[in-house]
Amino acid sequence: MADGSKSGLPSVAEARMAEIRRSGTWGSSLSTSEFAAIRSTGFEPVGQVLGAAVYNVGYTGGFSCPGAWTGFGRYGAPAVGVTTVSGDGNFGSFGPMVATLYEARRTAIARMTTECTELGGHGVVGVSLTIGAFPTGGLEFKAIGTAVRAPGAALAHPFTSDLSGQDFAKLFLDGWMPVGLALGISVGARHDDWLTVTQTRWGAGNQEVNGYTDVMTQTRHDAREQLERDVARQGADGVVVSTVTARVRDRDCPAQEGRRDHIVEATLIGTAITRFHASSRAAERPSLAILSLDPQRRQAARVRLGP
Repeated sequence: MADGSKSGLPSVAEARMAEIRRSGTWGSSLSTSEFAAIRSTGFEPVGQVLGAAVYNVGYTGGFSCPGAWTGFGRYGAPAVGVTTVSGDGNFGSFGPMVATLYEARRTAIARMTTECTELGGHGVVGVSLTIGAFPTGGLEFKAIGTAVRAPGAALAHPFTSDLSGQDFAKLFLDGWMPVGLALGISVGARHDDWLTVTQTRWGAGNQEVNGYTDVMTQTRHDAREQLERDVARQGADGVVVSTVTARVRDRDCPAQEGRRDHIVEATLIGTAITRFHASSRAAERPSLAILSLDPQRRQAARVRLGP
């Protein structure tokens, strides 16, 4: 993918970076309000940057049928269901698929960050992470944002952030700095048990489906744990979460004919942040004027002060 370029970028990307540097002009995906907000912090745009990667997701793991043999009830369904999540690393879980989802997104982010470095930027704001089907097969992972820099500043590594320009400015002025995009991804699976079959059949009425609740809850919990680990890996103090998604699908159970598995993919995306100085904004705020709502007290005060 490097095509022999010194930066490690594809040749077409390297040519685009060279043209931006040579012309001295830049483009961005910032709105007018975002541009003004970022300029108020001392940063200035240097160009729009992009990273992309197309992956074929072949082997996903998850070939076993979670809980299919945990004791049988009526209708050939297990009496007690079991939820498995990729973060547990259990045999047959979707760990290989999740590892690919992480690798693909991080590859796209890394290429976008490399373009930022080539333009002399200190970070990328307003990053949009997208995933879509590639026409000839596979999935395209794309990261696009606006590279910015602060004249005279020096950063060891460019930061990445999906915060808007206004939110970036608010955090920066309050003493916080983005570190990088943080990801939490988990895939959970649960086989139909006897209780789930009973609770979802015709005439069951309005009631909670315990198995569905469990697989959603455990998968989201695992995604949050993975996000926290990614924040710690980057050495950040916390994370501002911007995206929380959950995709649900069914499949035929590979271990038991005529039964179904329920698969949940939960994804959390946010900006890991760290504090670089204590905020002084409280001291800069003007004093608050308070008007008494007691008319007699206001009248007494005017009499004491005189004309």
